[in-house]
Amino acid sequence: MRILLTNDDGINAPGLYVLEKIAAQLSDDIWICAPSEEQSGAGHSLTLTRPVRLRQHAERRFSVTGTPTDAVTMGLKKVLPGPPDLILSGVNRGANLGDDVTYSGTVSAALEGALAGVRSIALSQVYSREGLGDSVSFSAAEEWGARVLRPLLDQPFAPRTLVNVNFPALAGEAVKGIRVVRQGFHDYARGSVVEGMDPRGFPYFWFGLHGIEHTPGHETDLEAIAEGYIAVTPLHLDLTHDASLKAMAERYGQ
Repeated sequence: MRILLTNDDGINAPGLYVLEKIAAQLSDDIWICAPSEEQSGAGHSLTLTRPVRLRQHAERRFSVTGTPTDAVTMGLKKVLPGPPDLILSGVNRGANLGDDVTYSGTVSAALEGALAGVRSIALSQVYSREGLGDSVSFSAAEEWGARVLRPLLDQPFAPRTLVNVNFPALAGEAVKGIRVVRQGFHDYARGSVVEGMDPRGFPYFWFGLHGIEHTPGHETDLEAIAEGYIAVTPLHLDLTHDASLKAMAERYGQ
């Protein structure tokens, strides 16, 4: 089984090394093509206004000067000797829960793989508080990663679908198990805008992610993580709101 690994945290991210360990439990035909620098929040963006550079670091290990979507595209078209059987994106440092998936480069890399017709899975490690930097623990992902992935390897995926996996901020032995759940939604405007002053006296602004809340009591990825479970969520690319189609068409006399 040929596996392509990518992420949005960059080629040197600790989570990518964790993903390599996970993938090694599934196959020995592993290839890496990841962004050269962190691309968190890049979503499903493509680099269209400047060239993308491809660099080889070692055998089967490459980086691109672009987004996670660029990395998957280059992996499929320029790096791998043939199509992969599986694309794994992550392990992201931080959650990709609820509507986070619309911003996430990690999820978007898997989305790009799904568009290419390849079984694709995004993996993210939740952490307990902001400011941890590289001290974020990947214990849950390391211990449970292969166990989560194995049942999905021969699971039929519908066209243009992917799977989003989130590991709770717990030691591996403290994880309660795995739940297959729907995507949740945060219940108010996310994050904050932090203002500062640069050394030259000009203001700058930094988007923060703390203070996000959600409504408990629903069976979603948000509650699964809060209760100490791994959240496994199938996602699809069709954003059409079917319930609105008829009423809107009537507005136009259809």
